[in-house]
Amino acid sequence: MRPAAFLDRDGVINIDHGYLYRWDDFEFVPGAVDALRRLQAAGYALVIVTNQSGIARGYYDEAALQVLHDALREHLAGQGITLDAIEHCPHLPDGSVARYAIDCDCRKPAPGMILRSAQALGIDLPRSLLFGDKSSDVEAGRRAGVGRSIRLAKNAEPGSATADYVNLPQALDALGIA
Repeated sequence: MRPAAFLDRDGVINIDHGYLYRWDDFEFVPGAVDALRRLQAAGYALVIVTNQSGIARGYYDEAALQVLHDALREHLAGQGITLDAIEHCPHLPDGSVARYAIDCDCRKPAPGMILRSAQALGIDLPRSLLFGDKSSDVEAGRRAGVGRSIRLAKNAEPGSATADYVNLPQALDALGIA
């Protein structure tokens, strides 16, 4: 079993412009691609775990999200980076699309996305890392048994606890991941 780097998408990998679902609007956080390369080289499986309430709100559908994620995979593959999994939660209890307006086990801070991908990929959770920009990301990692959950400050909520690091490259530097 190998460890994984579980990564929130919006605010960690890409700049969070809110309800992103088109590749044309996708903008990498500076240093994120190199950080993914570093994690992969260090032996971590790369797993994106992202809440996508825009689906439950009716802003876009899962097909549009899949097109974006396919483009992301293709772009990163061109950089020598393989995403082992992309997990998304389309749910929101008070969403306007009835089939997604549920309380689920996958919307962070629930650990469902992490646990499912760990099971499918044979991930060693205690040796794994989670990187997110919200307290719900960190809580999901804690609930799943991820060894270390790290909060990045780039889009941290106002008035929330201090983040561990400013961005993914700074976190990897501090952790000694070359």
